[in-house]
Amino acid sequence: MTEEFKKQIETEARQAVTELLAQAKLKKGDVFVVGCSSSEIVGGHIGKDSSLEAAQAVYAGVAPVLAENGIWLAAQCCEHLNRAIIIEREAAEKYGWEEVCVVPRPHAGGSWATTCWKQFKDPIAVEEIRAHAGIDIGGTLIGMHLRRVAVPVRLSLSKIGEANILCARTRPKLIGGERAKYTEED
Repeated sequence: MTEEFKKQIETEARQAVTELLAQAKLKKGDVFVVGCSSSEIVGGHIGKDSSLEAAQAVYAGVAPVLAENGIWLAAQCCEHLNRAIIIEREAAEKYGWEEVCVVPRPHAGGSWATTCWKQFKDPIAVEEIRAHAGIDIGGTLIGMHLRRVAVPVRLSLSKIGEANILCARTRPKLIGGERAKYTEED
């Protein structure tokens, strides 16, 4: 992988997370899930061409933006670890998410989860979370880790590297029927 392509991935990842944060209006302490197929980013097939370099470039683009905003990064593992989540222990404890025992590797968890495990201060794995927003890079199916109700968010870019991206924010459920008010302004 060329230095130019790594820089492109980092720049696209930074742009995607920045745009999504602007639309999602997250608060300090919220959780942002990223599912990332490094294989798809480099033009391969999900689960077949794992690339630590691509995952590291995504991390370099995403992690600083989230940290600056006080948002927790949650890294989704691949299907070989049942799409478990790698997250900082402090965040898991804040939300009451139970730790499970596994350490991701490039071919069992994925390069993305492995990169996050190595970069986090005190990483743990949990089986499930309810994130406030997230980016799915390369068809990793992050929906199982989003709070209800997920709302699709369209960005100015549709790919990171060669991988398609889908983004979502969440909102509280609307209840009460036709006479209900949902904001103070109504």
